[in-house]
Amino acid sequence: MNPSMAFPKTMQAVRLHGCGFENIRVDEIPVPEPNDDQLLVKVEAAGVCSSILKLVAQGSEHTFLNGWDLSRFPVILGDEGCVTVVRAGRNVADQYPVGKRYVTQPAVFHSPVNFRERYARNGEGMTRVAVGYTLPGHLSEYMLVPEEVLEAHCLLPVPAGTVPCFAGALCEPLSCVISAQDRHVHIFQKSPEAPRKPVLGLLKKGVALVIGAGPMGRLHAEAALRYRPRHLIVSDLSEERLRWVREALEEKARASRCELHAVTPDKLEELLRSVSGGRGADDIIAAVGVRKVQAEAQQLLACGGVLNLFGGLKRGEHVIDLDTLRVHYDEIRLCGSSGGAPSDVAEALRMVESGQIDPGRHLDRVGSLDQFPQALELVRTMAVDGKVVLYPGIRTTPLQCVKRWTASDEQAFLAEHRRAG
Repeated sequence: MNPSMAFPKTMQAVRLHGCGFENIRVDEIPVPEPNDDQLLVKVEAAGVCSSILKLVAQGSEHTFLNGWDLSRFPVILGDEGCVTVVRAGRNVADQYPVGKRYVTQPAVFHSPVNFRERYARNGEGMTRVAVGYTLPGHLSEYMLVPEEVLEAHCLLPVPAGTVPCFAGALCEPLSCVISAQDRHVHIFQKSPEAPRKPVLGLLKKGVALVIGAGPMGRLHAEAALRYRPRHLIVSDLSEERLRWVREALEEKARASRCELHAVTPDKLEELLRSVSGGRGADDIIAAVGVRKVQAEAQQLLACGGVLNLFGGLKRGEHVIDLDTLRVHYDEIRLCGSSGGAPSDVAEALRMVESGQIDPGRHLDRVGSLDQFPQALELVRTMAVDGKVVLYPGIRTTPLQCVKRWTASDEQAFLAEHRRAG
């Protein structure tokens, strides 16, 4: 431990006490004390993820909670964050030095270590737990990092001095995009008699289509450029979102020798026929959770094309028709993913550090921790046009609209609003 450092006895934390928005509270709770195999970290920045809406709606029925009783044991929310180690148990202090910054991979592939009795059947058969669910989340001033996170290598080091805190927090949603695009598989043969070889990722010099230009669709569109498709099409109902795509990505697409198109759905099929010579799209990412859109997207694929069902559908509406003739004769593929892995967060950090992606373009609001209920309501009603990041270390600060947020913007904002003392 590092007993010489002084810490407050209590902290603010956003906790869920049961199903529904009325059970979200900003509580004052004791600052946790790590044991010899745990860390205490200061949360520098925390993202507001739309996946929290599913947890709020399902409560203890959520898969990651597995029967955990929220009314008795409320959980600290927040699966996106950038943190700094402030205390380290003696068994992990050498590996995780005080003062070092990290980004968390919240999907922890490890069985429960602590509080097994709180899960159904004492956690029997569980192979995954999650930060911001039954493991403490980032929507608090300080966060306990338990054994499961460390043993699963789910803390990824932030390159010193090059990645601002908000960008670190946004590496988690970016990691989900990286993981999803890695699920695309295209089969190649050098000659008719040569063996087939699978290649992961979007088809280079192909036609890629992203359906939906919301926060995650935009991340998908920018990340898709690393595969250098010949054409990248982004489709959305909102002209304002399409304008963002053109303004933010046109120059970058040109540098990648990619022709960027941002169109409304009524113009999509004609454009796709034109740029693909009637073949269709080699890769489609359905970044919207709309059943009809996902079902119809199958017909937009080229032979051998891949459809990624990235946008989750509501339970009860999650079954779509599959055109098995296209699967059989045209060899189309469907894929999906649920979150990323530590390697995806590491790749996200590399992309941010190298300038391959600009997370500041994807930020829409910033504010203090106590603004979380309002921020989540904006996410729920889709009244926010980008990601929301909260800074637990500042005093009460209303949500502020931002555009093209930078490291210097963050520093000035924190200096202005940081708590006294």
